[in-house]
Amino acid sequence: MPRGLLVLLAAAALLTGCAGSGTRASPLTGTSAPADAPVLAVKVDNSPAGRPWTGVEDADVVYVEPVEGGTTRLLAVFSSRLPASVGPVRSARESDVTVLGAYGRPGLAFSGSAPELAGTLAGASLVPLTPQTAGDAFRRDGARRAPVNLYADPSALLAAAGGATPPRDIGFRFGATPAGGEVVRHRDVTFGTAELGLTWDAVRGRWLVEPGGGDPAVPATGGEPIGAATVLIQRVTTRPSAIRDAAGAVSPYAVTTGGGEAEVLRDGRAYPARWSRPLPTDPTAVLGPDRLPVSFAPGPVWVLLVPVDG
Repeated sequence: MPRGLLVLLAAAALLTGCAGSGTRASPLTGTSAPADAPVLAVKVDNSPAGRPWTGVEDADVVYVEPVEGGTTRLLAVFSSRLPASVGPVRSARESDVTVLGAYGRPGLAFSGSAPELAGTLAGASLVPLTPQTAGDAFRRDGARRAPVNLYADPSALLAAAGGATPPRDIGFRFGATPAGGEVVRHRDVTFGTAELGLTWDAVRGRWLVEPGGGDPAVPATGGEPIGAATVLIQRVTTRPSAIRDAAGAVSPYAVTTGGGEAEVLRDGRAYPARWSRPLPTDPTAVLGPDRLPVSFAPGPVWVLLVPVDG
């Protein structure tokens, strides 16, 4: 049987196979998860003032998105596990709508948005969750200063998110370590003026996340460093959006449809790839030079949307 067909059959079996009653292999992580748990995405601050993060360590997928001023924010996607709290919660951007287009109808928690984005959010296939629409799910931390003091209870968010759907195929393929690749123990990734370091920890089997190129991130509640089984470095073009922040800076729109260069980090190795996604509702295919899917390691995935000129 051709290798390409074997890969597709294995991927299909992984996505549809059951790991037990009421569970399945999650299309977001490749590991066992509740079959009907809805998807919740939360916009999280990534400035020095907003760290350490709360709850991000439990996310299935974390997107690092470019925003105004060459900085970044996180879009943390939960389904398999829900933390008790997540934050600091920040405002939505136009890029979030396109990124989440492949998820069906997820909940999206955010602190607010520019007026120009309100119509886009209202017409998108998602359930918007803000202090105005799900007030009981949000709280202010008196030990922090605004705007990095807003936190949310994911369970309460989902209780308010009627109609949020379970995860579906967004294009990730999980499996054994591919042949080849380059041995890599560290990567520094630049987003304009922001930097993110990634260091392979063979004991934990994770790429430890180092915001600002500093020490590995640790949850605000303590515990193990935050890391990813797989990191997808996705090179994207950006264009100015119609959205400006409170200071008047133009917010970049990360184009996650079309295609471009990529790199997959897993198991201490790096694999060159290309990504493609014709429409916002389509999965993102990640193919190697042989035009076959590059398999991810089962576990949490971080996707870095890196501007091509970054």
